[in-house]
Amino acid sequence: MSFLIAIIVFAVVAAAIFVIASLVDERNSRARLLRERLASVDKASEGEPNADLALLRDEMLSKIPALDSLLRRSEQVSNLQTMLSQANLNLRAGNVLMLSVVSAIVFSFLTYALSGTVQFIWVGLIFGAIVPYSYASYRRAKRFQKFEELFPEAIDTLARAVRAGHAFTTALEMISNETSEPVASEFRKLYEEQKFGLPVREALLNLTERVPLVDVKFFVTAVMLQRETGGNLAEILDNLSYVIRERFKIMRQVKVYTAQGRLTMMLLMGMPPLIVVAMLAMNPGFIQPLFTDPIGHTLIVGGICLQTIGYFVIRKIIRIQV
Repeated sequence: MSFLIAIIVFAVVAAAIFVIASLVDERNSRARLLRERLASVDKASEGEPNADLALLRDEMLSKIPALDSLLRRSEQVSNLQTMLSQANLNLRAGNVLMLSVVSAIVFSFLTYALSGTVQFIWVGLIFGAIVPYSYASYRRAKRFQKFEELFPEAIDTLARAVRAGHAFTTALEMISNETSEPVASEFRKLYEEQKFGLPVREALLNLTERVPLVDVKFFVTAVMLQRETGGNLAEILDNLSYVIRERFKIMRQVKVYTAQGRLTMMLLMGMPPLIVVAMLAMNPGFIQPLFTDPIGHTLIVGGICLQTIGYFVIRKIIRIQV
C-alpha cells in the first residue's frame, strides 16, 4: 500500500510542477508566437511569390506551450497526431497522452483491487495506457473502411462530371456536396486546398497522406498521369472504379474463407480471462494461488506472452492481402 501512496504523491507533485512551469512559460510562448507570425508576414511581403503555396494548419500537439514544445521533438507523437486526424477525432496528441496516464492509473487501481497484490499493478498500467490509443486506432480503421466502401461511388460521380464537360476542380466540389461522409470531407479539403492556391499535384499528394489507402493512391496516380500525359480521364476513372469493386468482391470471399480462423482467434483469446473471472467468482480459494504464489506469477506472465504470440500468429494467417 505504501508503494501506491508513493506513486500517487510523485504523480501529484510532478503534475503541480508541470502546471506551474506551463503557466510561467505561457506568456513567453505567446510573445514568441506573435514574433514568429510577424516575421513570416514580413518575409512573405518582401519575397517573391512562391508557386508551392501551402495552407496554414493548426499543428499544435497540445494547448499547453511547454508540453507542445516538448512533444514536437518526438516523431512518434507527430505520427499519433496524424492518426487522430485520420480517425476524425477532435483531440490533440497531448490530450491522448494525458488520457493514457489517467487510464493507466485507474486500471492499476482496479487490478490491485481485483487481485489484492501489488505485483500485478504493471498489468493494469500497460493495459490502461494502451486503451486510448486502441480506441483511436479502432476509429481510424472504421473510418477508412467506410471510405473504401464509398470511394467507388465518388469516382463514378467524378467520371460522370468530367464526361459532362465539367472541369476537374469543379467535379471535386460536386463530390464534396453529393457524396456521404467521410468521402465528402476529404474531397472538400482537396477542393479547398487547390482553390486557395495549392497546386493540384500537391493537393492530391496531401490526400494520400490523409487517407493512405491503396485505392486512393491508385486514383491519385491515375489523375496525375492523365494531367501530365493526357488521355480520356472519364474512361480511366471508370476502369479504376471497376477494379476497386472487383477487389471488394474478392475481399468478401476471403472473409468467408477465413471466418473459422477469426472465430478460433476470438475463442482462444477470450477463454482464459473468462475462466479466471469465473473461478474468482465461484471458487476464489482455488484460483488465488495463481496471484499469490511466485510460481503462479510466472505462469501468468508466460500465459500472457503465449497469448500475445498466438494472437499475432493467427492474425498473420487470416489476413490475406488482396
